[in-house]
Amino acid sequence: MRKAQRKQADEIIRLLSHVHEGIKNAIAAGQYDKAMELLAQCQESAIELGQAIEETEGEGFVTVSFLENYCEAVYQVYALANQKQSMSANRIYKNLKKALIQVENSVKNDIKIRTEAVFLPYKASMWDSLESVWKAADEDPDCDAYVIPIPYYDRNPDGSFREEHYEGDLYPDYVPVTRYDEYDFEERRPDMIFIHNPYDNNNYVTSVHPFFYSENLKKYTDKLVYIPYFILQEIEPDNKAATEGVVSYCVVPGVLNADKVIVQSEKMRQVYINVLMEHTEGGTRKYWEEKILGLGSPKVDKVLSTEKNDLNIPEEWLKILEKTDGSWKKIIFYNTGITGLLKNDEKMLRKMKDVFRVFKENQDEVALLWRPHPLIKATIESMRPQLWEEYRKIVEEYRREGWGIYDDSADMDRAIALCDGYYGDHSSLVRLCQEAGKPVMIQNMEVLL
Repeated sequence: MRKAQRKQADEIIRLLSHVHEGIKNAIAAGQYDKAMELLAQCQESAIELGQAIEETEGEGFVTVSFLENYCEAVYQVYALANQKQSMSANRIYKNLKKALIQVENSVKNDIKIRTEAVFLPYKASMWDSLESVWKAADEDPDCDAYVIPIPYYDRNPDGSFREEHYEGDLYPDYVPVTRYDEYDFEERRPDMIFIHNPYDNNNYVTSVHPFFYSENLKKYTDKLVYIPYFILQEIEPDNKAATEGVVSYCVVPGVLNADKVIVQSEKMRQVYINVLMEHTEGGTRKYWEEKILGLGSPKVDKVLSTEKNDLNIPEEWLKILEKTDGSWKKIIFYNTGITGLLKNDEKMLRKMKDVFRVFKENQDEVALLWRPHPLIKATIESMRPQLWEEYRKIVEEYRREGWGIYDDSADMDRAIALCDGYYGDHSSLVRLCQEAGKPVMIQNMEVLL
């Protein structure tokens, strides 16, 4: 039984107890018709409660038998009242109370409260930010966990929505997916909703469907939980300059609307609290301290649990990874992000071409695994449309030549587990690679190799 359903059951029992007082007073005053009316209401409420319990706990559940005993006690009093027979109001009251207490105790002790948790990822490649939390919920015998990928849209330069994307078919086979249009949020009212997109309407590149904005989801749950899809470089909470650099990650609708926010570390928790105290109004420090939790990022859990020997490596990748003698080349994970492109424009494209030139010349010893940010195409089309044609040509040439791996799959953790080192832009992947013990080198746009 869900928490909300249990609350309704408790409310019905409380109301029945209150009605018993009215029945006692009516019988004591000889108002048998009034007593019969109240007894009929008790019978109807008890039947309604029994049906609700059978729907959640199954037919013949033990609490239903106590409700049947209660209904029998109510009927006996009704029959006496119908015959206008004199009776002891106090004895009737005690008998009804005794029968109702048995029902109340069974509801408390025999019915387990089940939690319904809903996870709302939008891009499959960001699922790792929720996966370990979902696994814990899914393994809890008293929790029903639903993974509901939600649709999202690319934006035009004017902010309007372009094409719709739905990636429900890109999740791992072990993740059961429920379609967003097959789950009624208003009717089910899940106990918890987990999100990893905090921007609502404030993202210039993409937007989830407006129904799934955090501001709206609050209406359908008692606990909205936001877990960032990214990991930030650790900074000291008292470093004002560094703290100002993460304001845009902290002061977002998902953080403001959520009931709980789970961040990557205790140190980052203090950063969030300091930023929110300075840049928002109305929240006390105690409020933010209770809301922001530094429990760690599920992204780290996923990276550390991904073993290289367990990876499913595509056949076309193996042709690039293996040397002629069957041994493996050194594998470099090359990551190009959104921020580098927006800051550097044509310089970024020039740098990418130079990187590909160098790795192509050394392809016999080193394999390049290029994994651009999953939103880079949408970002260019929305915010740097003049760069799109050249970027498209770079991608096409790289893929056509076939000497390196182009990874646009949803499985980012495979790339980290597979590689021997990281090269590319600053991003949350840097911290993940460091957690996995992989060496990291950040590319410099001003330096050609």
